[in-house]
Amino acid sequence: MTDDKTHFGFQQVDEREKARKVRGVFDSVASRYDLMNDLMSAGAHRAWKAYTVAVAGLAGGETVLDIAAGTGDLTQAFAKRVGPRGLVLHSDINEAMLRQGRDRLLDAGTLTPSLLADAEALPFASERFDLVSVAFGLRNMTHKDKALAEMNRVLKPGGRLLVLEFSKVAAPLQKAYDWYSFSVLPRLGQWIAGDAESYRYLAESIRMHPDAATLKQMMKSAGFGHVDVHKLSAGVVALHVGIKC
Repeated sequence: MTDDKTHFGFQQVDEREKARKVRGVFDSVASRYDLMNDLMSAGAHRAWKAYTVAVAGLAGGETVLDIAAGTGDLTQAFAKRVGPRGLVLHSDINEAMLRQGRDRLLDAGTLTPSLLADAEALPFASERFDLVSVAFGLRNMTHKDKALAEMNRVLKPGGRLLVLEFSKVAAPLQKAYDWYSFSVLPRLGQWIAGDAESYRYLAESIRMHPDAATLKQMMKSAGFGHVDVHKLSAGVVALHVGIKC
């Protein structure tokens, strides 16, 4: 038995308990996830994702693993870039989110596999993919170092990892950002999704996530020889791009 602790937002919980609690959050918000993203970010998440797709620089015929792909925004955009000769796998550890994404992809005419997968133990051979992406999912993982090492393992030499995640907002905006996160966001969650607590957790999880410099070093420790950091929206989010050398 283990009594190892980790954080779930601002709480300290048993490592085994965190996965269950995170699953509960996303089970609760899955059906309203896209609407809440638009409201929470005033639509900015669409620009962040579009920037990520542009930076990915995908070519026809390439293979992509989209981790924590949720409702499939990036999966769909990547599929258009790689074309019929390429392959994009839509994956998530949460079944409710995976189903939402699969249905959205089918409705859009994007025929690509959806699979339940744990980023800390990816069910793929080594050196399988040209690109791996994870958008707004890394901060919910219990062992981020293990997940990053797995992402490195399944990439081909020269392959790219794109991590789009909330980061540390610029200092002059910190007070306003905290007020929005802890006062407005839970109320939006209650109003739209009937769930204030899940959105309070999401705000807390952002504060517990490593800053851009720390995450860059974590990616290097996981085996990425070169890592670029693109800070967006005054640091509200950051796109880390790692190259497997």
